[in-house]
Amino acid sequence: MNRFPVPFTRSYASSLTPTRRCQRTRGHAALCWLLSFPLLLVFAGCNKPNFAWIESLKKKAGPEPIRVGVLHSQTGTMAISETPLRHAEILAIEEINNAGGVLGRQLEPVVKDGHSRQDHFQLRSTDLIKKHDVAVVFGCWTSADRKAVLPIFEQSNKLLFYPLQYEGNESSRNVFYSGSTPNQQILPAIDWFLSKEGGNKKKIFLLGSDYVYPRTANYIVKKYLGTKSMNAAGEIYVPLGHRDFGSVIDQILEAQPDLILSTINGDSNIHFYRNLHERGITASQLPVVATSVGEGELRVLPPEITTGHYAVWSYFQSVESAANQKFVQSYKREFGHDRVLDDPMEAAYAQVYLWKQAVEKAGTTDTDAVRKVLEAGMELDAPGGRGRMDGKTHHMHKRFRLGKIRGDRQFDIVYESADTIAPEPYPEFAFPGWSCDWTRGGMKKGPAVGVIGQ
Repeated sequence: MNRFPVPFTRSYASSLTPTRRCQRTRGHAALCWLLSFPLLLVFAGCNKPNFAWIESLKKKAGPEPIRVGVLHSQTGTMAISETPLRHAEILAIEEINNAGGVLGRQLEPVVKDGHSRQDHFQLRSTDLIKKHDVAVVFGCWTSADRKAVLPIFEQSNKLLFYPLQYEGNESSRNVFYSGSTPNQQILPAIDWFLSKEGGNKKKIFLLGSDYVYPRTANYIVKKYLGTKSMNAAGEIYVPLGHRDFGSVIDQILEAQPDLILSTINGDSNIHFYRNLHERGITASQLPVVATSVGEGELRVLPPEITTGHYAVWSYFQSVESAANQKFVQSYKREFGHDRVLDDPMEAAYAQVYLWKQAVEKAGTTDTDAVRKVLEAGMELDAPGGRGRMDGKTHHMHKRFRLGKIRGDRQFDIVYESADTIAPEPYPEFAFPGWSCDWTRGGMKKGPAVGVIGQ
């Protein structure tokens, strides 16, 4: 059982409303057919029943809905982060349905729980594709879960839209990545902290959860530091769900860094910041810049243990724009005014609209047709600003933003890129000879690069 669940609001019930509504409608329809069957025989005549009027009623009922999968952890260590993504995707689906649906058809979300386990993500993906025949799946958080389900989507030729910032070093024809790659999120942050404006930091300690994303991201960071004749001050990985950071903090302090780059995921963040605070280590003494702490995580992190630390994303709730204000208001109205929004939620919400836009341009939900449209390049006005799909790599052009945590659990945006940054899932300094262009033959592989944790 998750020790730090997202507070219950009416959001849990309302997030499943479309599915339950469809189930309820189908149930009532079946009952009506059963009760009306005797009358059917009477009116039609027992010898030569005429079912033409039944077909007429079916046509009046409208076309069948389009089933779409929503796959995130609602239980386990990742529930704290993934539950809001489900809510954001459901919100987008409901808005689309209220506006008339897609190609004149309503969207029917089929929601599944990954239980923070790779084997469960595999089972649920198979269930969504084979049993429910969904047109697309929006889901996953950790790279371990994404990599676990990737073969299932490739073998079935179905599309997965993945909303998280991640380590790169991957590009699949069956996945569209709407989060940031390291060159859009982590490397610009390092440049800022190395600058005079960022405090001329020279000794960066790498701390992460022990799975694919942190290890590969930090591999890229170390290679990037090498281009500047620098080395990491230290490197430690802890299991997902880790709680006791006492000895970890001892090792960090022994290395005497001036910045901690944290790729810790899930509810381990609660214990890390608390242990850091209990040791009397303040943000002014040793700042932490996190890649997986957003407004959602700050809801369960006391301000006294996080204020002054940093996070790097493409989107913050505090982005000032009319589109973002509308997004924030709509979400709060649907799920509760105490709720907050963060980068993965914005990406999860926007990717539903990206798929809708591609389907409408293709005129069908067919995987090959939708993929062809997206690979031609498609722009989207999202709450965080205008983005563009890079058809070559299936990644989005994203804006970089650096946020400093405030006492009200929001962020001051202290720096942002002048424009969107093109994605580089295979930066040359880390993966020499590797590249991807799905519009011209696909993957080009260089020398094998082994990263522990993959």
